[in-house]
Amino acid sequence: LFERHPDIIKRLCMDAPALLPVLLDGLIWRSRITENGRRRVNYYIKHLVVDADGGFSPAIENIADNRDPKIVCHPIMSLVVDLVWDGV
Repeated sequence: LFERHPDIIKRLCMDAPALLPVLLDGLIWRSRITENGRRRVNYYIKHLVVDADGGFSPAIENIADNRDPKIVCHPIMSLVVDLVWDGV
């Protein structure tokens, strides 16, 4: 999706902000099997951190410009922002 539409976050912020939580929820995979009360989770965030050229992705900036606190507090965005700021 991100390779074909690298500006998908920007387009959704401008044209369909109600679909942003749906997209972000789709970037999380939760296992149906639990082990010791824990469940494996995979976050697919590569394209939210880096763009196709290996540079910094504009996704965080687009989300911030949208000014929706519900989206900013989404688990995917929290992980992306923490990952970026911990690496600084």
